[in-house]
Amino acid sequence: EVQLVESGGGLVQPGGSLRLSCAASGFTFSAYVMKWFRQAPGKGLEWVSTINGRGSRSYYADSVKGRFTISRDNAKNTLYLQLNSLKPEDTAVYFCARSELYYAESDYDANGQGTQVTVSS
Repeated sequence: EVQLVESGGGLVQPGGSLRLSCAASGFTFSAYVMKWFRQAPGKGLEWVSTINGRGSRSYYADSVKGRFTISRDNAKNTLYLQLNSLKPEDTAVYFCARSELYYAESDYDANGQGTQVTVSS
């Protein structure tokens, strides 16, 4: 059974940082592209970032470029998202997701339950 479990969310002040983790199990983690999405209250799902199976390539939505960093540790079957210089508009539930397609931002076939990130003073 494919499982993706996010952690690391919380309440942080504007300008602060968080590191999200996504623990994967039930599939060959290194064989898949991994992605982060987020959903703010009352809004649709927004793609955030993508990383290839080896962790050698990644890209980001313009809204987070230069502030967020995606990475993965295939030995630990874990995906990460480092969030820096957080803004109130980054408040959302963040999900990790599995995909076979690197350049199709909206594509995924499994996702976790999400972790809440709230940016507020």
